[in-house]
Amino acid sequence: MFMVYGTSGQLFKGSMEQLRQIGGVTALARSRRILPVAHDGRDVTEESPAAYAGLAQHKVLAEDSPRMTPVVAYAQTQQGLQQRHPLSRVADVMSRQVVTLPDSANVMQAWHLLTEKEIGQAPVVNPSGLLVGLLTRADLLKPERLPSPESHALVWQALLLQNVKDIMWSPVPGVAPESDIRRVAQVLLDTGLPGLPVVDEQGHVTGFVSRSDILRAVVTDPPLDLWG
Repeated sequence: MFMVYGTSGQLFKGSMEQLRQIGGVTALARSRRILPVAHDGRDVTEESPAAYAGLAQHKVLAEDSPRMTPVVAYAQTQQGLQQRHPLSRVADVMSRQVVTLPDSANVMQAWHLLTEKEIGQAPVVNPSGLLVGLLTRADLLKPERLPSPESHALVWQALLLQNVKDIMWSPVPGVAPESDIRRVAQVLLDTGLPGLPVVDEQGHVTGFVSRSDILRAVVTDPPLDLWG
């Protein structure tokens, strides 16, 4: 089940097929070069030198670690096999420690939050905690909205003080935790969004499912149920 939320509340609730037929939820135009990926699956950005350091440290530790014997490697792959079960729902792979932005935040506050948390996007919520939009790093870096380097300092200050509601992705699709992962993946392909907020019946954000969450489920145990 998919929902669409905007600043005026819930605008739609229905299936993926119905979602694809409504207006206002189309492909997201994004201008973002391909970035390296840290060992934990997060993007390593120029705004996050600590992430680069963590990636380098991980590489050093991997090179210094003794090689694992085949017996030990096999034993580790057998750990927890009793808990294996196919993954098919959003609730199986979503991130529950979601970071949200208040709709009263400005661009500077949003930039600091995304940089501090080393994330590429954050759901935007109103004072009641209800989903109203999604802000991505790409939204903050769109060339057409950035002043030129020669612009007066007041122009840059006005940009940094701009409210996130003026640039966030809204209306934005939300997804129920029991939704099929494959349908979520299709919506991400349709919209170009990096992920979808997971919401309850009232529209409160309870998690976030990203492309990285789905890809991580594909390559790790327990297996993703692609055909169920």
